[in-house]
Amino acid sequence: MDPIILVAETGSDLTPELATQYDIQLVPMHVAFDSETLDDGSFPVQKICDYYHDTRKLPRTSGSSPEDFINIFDEIHNINPTAQILYLAYSAATTCSYQSAMLAAEDRDYVTAIDTKQVSVGQAAIVIEIAKLLKKNPELSIHEVLAAANDLIARAKMCFLPDNLEFLCAGGRVSNAVCMGSRILNLHPCIEILDGKLVATKKYRGEMKKIASQLIKDYADSYALKRDTLWLVYTIGLQDEIRISAEETAKECGFLQVNWIQAGGVITTHGGPAAFGLAGFSSKDI
Repeated sequence: MDPIILVAETGSDLTPELATQYDIQLVPMHVAFDSETLDDGSFPVQKICDYYHDTRKLPRTSGSSPEDFINIFDEIHNINPTAQILYLAYSAATTCSYQSAMLAAEDRDYVTAIDTKQVSVGQAAIVIEIAKLLKKNPELSIHEVLAAANDLIARAKMCFLPDNLEFLCAGGRVSNAVCMGSRILNLHPCIEILDGKLVATKKYRGEMKKIASQLIKDYADSYALKRDTLWLVYTIGLQDEIRISAEETAKECGFLQVNWIQAGGVITTHGGPAAFGLAGFSSKDI
């Protein structure tokens, strides 16, 4: 059986260590600081916060280009000509990456792509589950793996809480009035990934330590999350005491394993520093 090689974007926030551990190839997304464009993951995320502090402007993020995918696809194919490539894409509703991959795959019949309809740790959770499946069952066909991926995509749930709305306001995603009201009332909107789109749902009020724990309880119960693994994500600046409290809450809720990932350049640019989020899989399609 020909091997199946997994590909995802750096926007999945998979660390190089996780990518190596699970044999996942990462395609760079991009962050632009004025005329300087850098690959996501190639610079410290503190640069984004410093740039905003100095200029009061946000960097611009962009998806992977067709050339980015061509480079990865050809590199994989040259090393292993019999391999099938399965690209598990960052939400196509939020970036051009999926379209870029389709252009790159036009003359490459060994490439299969699927939209995970997730971003950041939600995408990472899907990709790693598929990687585990392949390690355990290397004989699976691409069609069997696609079926497993579609099941995971249907059950994947992710949300995050920005510490404040300053970056979202600077990026034009919320108004100044909403940003100011949120700051005065200490409100934190829960941003959920619904059908691939980022949607503000429930509002939480209070300090992040308290509401991060409440978010875990609410989200785990609302979506009947499986208690085997919970993925937690944070952006630079989240206090250690919040992380400790969140992990304790997750264990109190019955999660057997808690995995942390620090968000990279793409999510940090949009969500701002000190944001917190989580991802898991519902026990059924909800």
